[in-house]
Amino acid sequence: MGAEVVMKKCQVILASGSPRRKELLGLIFPDFTVQPSPFDEKSLNPADFSPERLVETLSRCKAETVYNTFCNDNTDCIPILVVGGDTVVVSPDGEVMGKPASSEDAARMLRTLSGRCHRVITGVSFFYRDGEKQKAKTFSVETKVWFYPLSESEISGYLDSGEPFDKAGSYGIQGLGGLLVQKIEGDYWNVVGLPAGRLKRELSACGIL
Repeated sequence: MGAEVVMKKCQVILASGSPRRKELLGLIFPDFTVQPSPFDEKSLNPADFSPERLVETLSRCKAETVYNTFCNDNTDCIPILVVGGDTVVVSPDGEVMGKPASSEDAARMLRTLSGRCHRVITGVSFFYRDGEKQKAKTFSVETKVWFYPLSESEISGYLDSGEPFDKAGSYGIQGLGGLLVQKIEGDYWNVVGLPAGRLKRELSACGIL
């Protein structure tokens, strides 16, 4: 019922073009607008941040950029909720892995993760406005993931599928990449790209749902 109340009163916007985040946000809201953020991720140097701080900062900047645009254009003064997210994979050696730059880079990442435990961290931010009432929240969620030991043929076959190239750490647990995963500890949806259960509870705690 909480989600229905928000949908009747509020324009919900996802500040991300990720089809995975779109699917997961749809578990909370049956209707929302997708508006990928124009914020330039390359304006931040990952070396200046811890992985948690990096994804939190990126999610906040992405969401806030879209929020400000919609608020400026919102002549009807209807309530607005903007949600943004960012995910990184942190290797066992502490390397922050984003999307691979090439096939060689993807293969290197998969070899690094092979037979070992790594961390997946997603930062989530939301901005809400209803007249003079404004609320904002940023948080991050971490999940541990263990890969099976991977042979070179397994890595090559996975690369041939084309799946790794738009995903942090060169794999997606919800697709063929799930065959590489031995076990996880924590929130599965966080690894997919949006910890929807935690987000729903944070929205409820802020009185938005």
